[in-house]
Amino acid sequence: MIVQVGAVRIGCDDIGRGAPVVFLHAFPLSRAMWAPQTTALEADFRCLTIDARGFGESEPAGPFTVDRYADDVVAMLDAAEVERATIVGLSMGGYTAFALWRRAPQRVRALVLADTRAGPDTFEGRQRRQELIQLARSEGLPAVVDRQIVGLLGKTTRERRPDIEASVRAIASSGTVEGIVGALEALMARPDSTPTLRTITVPTLVIVGDEDALTPPKEARAMYAVIGASARSRLEILTTAGHLSSVERPAAFNALLSEFLRGMESN
Repeated sequence: MIVQVGAVRIGCDDIGRGAPVVFLHAFPLSRAMWAPQTTALEADFRCLTIDARGFGESEPAGPFTVDRYADDVVAMLDAAEVERATIVGLSMGGYTAFALWRRAPQRVRALVLADTRAGPDTFEGRQRRQELIQLARSEGLPAVVDRQIVGLLGKTTRERRPDIEASVRAIASSGTVEGIVGALEALMARPDSTPTLRTITVPTLVIVGDEDALTPPKEARAMYAVIGASARSRLEILTTAGHLSSVERPAAFNALLSEFLRGMESN
């Protein structure tokens, strides 16, 4: 379905019934990456997915900031008449989840932070994003996907699961150069969410692949160590998974997510 946010069309899906769960995708993918999760959960949970601006079916209209991405999530929740939801964010989706918690904590029932980090980009990280911006403008979206694929997928997946790499490439092809550039600028400019960790008071599940080279397990452990002081939290490390742990190990990811969601329903 399409949600109208001002003059901008935002692509999203609303399937299943039960307690609502919102899924926020990674860079440079789209909401299609969450198909293994929504298919597994839709019988028991209401699954809402959304494309960030410039990805999937969402128009590439600025300004591009993590705060604007979070506001689009609120607009989707309003359109769906959902008051509170569990927010599942992977990588860039995790940065949006932090922004959503800062801007509208009353809409967040629980958090799942997968393969993401709280800290801002390092100097080297900003340089790499600037290089990707130039690559996108000069050579287009396929070149960006080629550059990113090694970091997105773990070593095991790249060596043993060419079907997953093909699927990730296909999903990433739905983006736009404007959306890619906007997202990279948004990620470079995002605030440090480390102080945000201490404000989290809702149940939180932190997941990371043990082969994640972009946001390695040490980042997940650092977030968990802080969040655990103020909220019911768990840390889970998925073996033989890289940065896209939900795509690379969908059954294991779904088992953790389902257990977490069902645990909240039983409390």
